[in-house]
Amino acid sequence: MESSIANLLLGKIVSILENEVALFSGVRHEINEIKLELTTMGSFLEDADRRRVHSKTGSAWISSVRDMVFEVEDIIDEFTYHVNKQKQLGFFPKVIRYPGNLLLRRKVAVKLRDINQRIKSIAERNQRYGGANQIEGAYMNFGGTSLNYDPNWLRNFSESSLFLKDDDLVGIEKAQKKLLGWLLHEEPRRTIVSVVGMGGLGKTTLVANTFNKHIVKQHFDCCAWITVSQQYGIQLILKSMIKEVYKKANEQIPENLSSMSYRDLVETLVEILQTKRYLIVLDDVWHINFWHDISVALPTNIIGSRILLTTRMEDIASFEFDVINYVLPLSPLTDEASRNLFCKKAFASKQAQCPPYLDPLARKLVAKCEGLPLAIVALGGLMSSKRSLAEWNEIYSNLNWELSENDKFERLKYISLLSYHDLSYRLKQCFLYCCIFPEDYLIKRRRLIRLWMAEGFVEPIKDSTPELVAERYLMELICRGLLQVVTRNESGRPKRCKMHDVLRELALSISKAENFVAISDVEDCGIRRLSIKAKEHGIKAGKGIGKLRSLLVFTVDDISQSSFNRLPSGFKLLNVLDLEDTPIDELPGELVNLFNLRYLNLTRTKVKELPKSIGKLFNLQSLIAEETQIKELPPGIVKLKNLRHLIAYRYSVDYLEFEYALGISVPSNICSLERLQLLSIVEASDNLIKQLSRMTQLKSFHILKVREADEENLCASIGNMRLLRYLMVMSCNEDEILKMDALEVAPPLLEKLLLAGKLGKVPRWFNSLHSLTYLYLHWSRLREDFLPHIQALPNLGTLKLINAYEGERLCFLEGFQKLKILMIWKFPHLKEIVINQGMMPGLEKLDIRNCQEFMTLLHGWESELPDLKGVYLEDVSSKIMQQFCAAANVDYQPTIQATEASIVEVEESKFEWHYKFWL
Repeated sequence: MESSIANLLLGKIVSILENEVALFSGVRHEINEIKLELTTMGSFLEDADRRRVHSKTGSAWISSVRDMVFEVEDIIDEFTYHVNKQKQLGFFPKVIRYPGNLLLRRKVAVKLRDINQRIKSIAERNQRYGGANQIEGAYMNFGGTSLNYDPNWLRNFSESSLFLKDDDLVGIEKAQKKLLGWLLHEEPRRTIVSVVGMGGLGKTTLVANTFNKHIVKQHFDCCAWITVSQQYGIQLILKSMIKEVYKKANEQIPENLSSMSYRDLVETLVEILQTKRYLIVLDDVWHINFWHDISVALPTNIIGSRILLTTRMEDIASFEFDVINYVLPLSPLTDEASRNLFCKKAFASKQAQCPPYLDPLARKLVAKCEGLPLAIVALGGLMSSKRSLAEWNEIYSNLNWELSENDKFERLKYISLLSYHDLSYRLKQCFLYCCIFPEDYLIKRRRLIRLWMAEGFVEPIKDSTPELVAERYLMELICRGLLQVVTRNESGRPKRCKMHDVLRELALSISKAENFVAISDVEDCGIRRLSIKAKEHGIKAGKGIGKLRSLLVFTVDDISQSSFNRLPSGFKLLNVLDLEDTPIDELPGELVNLFNLRYLNLTRTKVKELPKSIGKLFNLQSLIAEETQIKELPPGIVKLKNLRHLIAYRYSVDYLEFEYALGISVPSNICSLERLQLLSIVEASDNLIKQLSRMTQLKSFHILKVREADEENLCASIGNMRLLRYLMVMSCNEDEILKMDALEVAPPLLEKLLLAGKLGKVPRWFNSLHSLTYLYLHWSRLREDFLPHIQALPNLGTLKLINAYEGERLCFLEGFQKLKILMIWKFPHLKEIVINQGMMPGLEKLDIRNCQEFMTLLHGWESELPDLKGVYLEDVSSKIMQQFCAAANVDYQPTIQATEASIVEVEESKFEWHYKFWL
């Protein structure tokens, strides 16, 4: 396993030696010699990794090589650091003759010669004791051949899976029926239900599917899902619970939530839950102490409230929580259910049908999983890439040899390990890296992709961007069951993922053995990547800090701002610094000396400005400052020639108002950054608009404060952005006309379009938006009927309209065949919505708010919208509310007091209703 880590580093080092050879003048002989050694070593290590070396001699040899590679990386990074420091001081290109550098070169040459000699000594020692022969013979019963790898299949399968929904659940019907009975029973006393079982049995999957059922949401006044995990911060959990409960109750979240004490948090929860029938899910409880911490905040009312928890621990499930307790022990799947789940994963491209010639082996493989859903999914994902009977026999033979023990948990870990071993060495790094996030953490797709790029895991492929290659990596991990999709976006792409705790434990154990990732303090010596949970003391230096390349900080509870205003000086070789959600308000001065830095994440920090000398970070690829206090970028930003992702913006308080998004001021020559892919959200200026024509490489572009006079230049520039997928344009104020008519044809790949500002007329290029999946018109206040201009768009899935139309009728007469989400907010004159037969056949969500004149019910909507799952009404006329309630067979009871809101959730067999009516 160590070989894959070392091999990736070898590739990085050889690339540095080839691309930056000018920096190493004076040590070229040593460099060329070590490059040859490393290249040969890399080929041997990749072969060893593919053959699953696990002999003691072979592992010791690989471990020695890995340590040597780490040392070479340190030497080269250190040398590059000093050379670039001299360059910044103005000594370059005369760097070779500078006395300080001559001394540095001599030191580097001595170190490299020593490394070369030690590499040869390792090889000689390995040959002397027969290590090479042991490596050649170590196949772990795979018959001496490598597993076949079909990259074309992988690409097709991964990309097609972007648009697949998650696997249908199998084998949970009886357990779910029992669970629903306990939750929906008429028993008025508070009841606690525990779902217990070992990791990988599907506890969370069962509970999540039950929690999301409409009949459950209808039964309770408010519901909240809280993930607990082994290490938890009680105040953070209480705050999350308050947010969930208030959100589900359609009430304003307390403004002082962030500063509340434990006592305040408990009192706030008790106050809102006391009079409500609530359902609280506590997922993944490990310690009974957690119940003692949380129970005081959950009132014991007698109106049918329920608490549902999942745990691996039998003693927690059997604890006397309350007057009424139920325990649901989860059992492994039956043989039939196991086979059905396996086939869904292994034969997804064949409608889950197993070919007859593979059926006997499929049954034997499923039997090895002993009914564990996680193992079945992992094994099915592995077998989905195997086509021949010989490959299936190899996997089965290996399983038959290894799974001699009867311990189910060990069986689960081994099957997961087998799936891990089948990955390419780059995908191994991507998988292991996911354990750097805390347990049960929801990982955003884009964040993970940018981190992988910064770490150097993404293979450079001709005619493809690193972002696309990394997304394919992500999809393969998902297809193999090594990552779980939690939410998807409008296009079906994963939006947030998580790592099952069993797989995370596996990744952590491998990472620890290889010094790949550590989840601890900075005391660990030699660690390259570190994930820490922020506490009051901030970030401490330790003896291993000089080796650190990546630091990710995650907040647990409220911590002081001053704790994070300095970084230890030893962080000089850092590649990744992720401070998302930490309460830092000022960046430390040492930051600009991190010349190796490729990724800087300041999202939701309280940072107000970036350092003026930020241009020193010339290796930076991603600068992410979402929802910070930064209003302006320093001129030095244009020196970041490797920058690919620049994101900095804030949101205003009221989403319904015109200026809901706030951008940043940027230097006009930002357009000189030729590698920039994403620019969000910038404020327009005369010079910026004129220079935008240079940014033809952009894929995502967001610009605010556009004037009428900018039309020609702006549209000409957008027309040349042929790779653009996401475009946002906002006028300088709500009365300024947003003129976009000079754009003749929209960028062909455009998927998301957001126009904010008054449109005099519908842009004529709307009918060319053939790739568009998401359209948002904000404060357009159109007078003409705009629907005929977009009704034929073949891929439109989401249509969001806020104050977009001043007419009285919206008529969906044709088209909209793929529309799933329709949101109509703040239409002051709208009285009627007409939907012709056959229109919007796939509509799932209809959301109408702040339309006080809306009076006429959609004719025939019950039968014409067969896929409709949710109707959301807020601030509409009492007449329309009565009509909807009548259609749903619900009594309409308006609120007595003018200041109160009436919130009703109604559910039939296929609908979920929400309405909020103000008298």
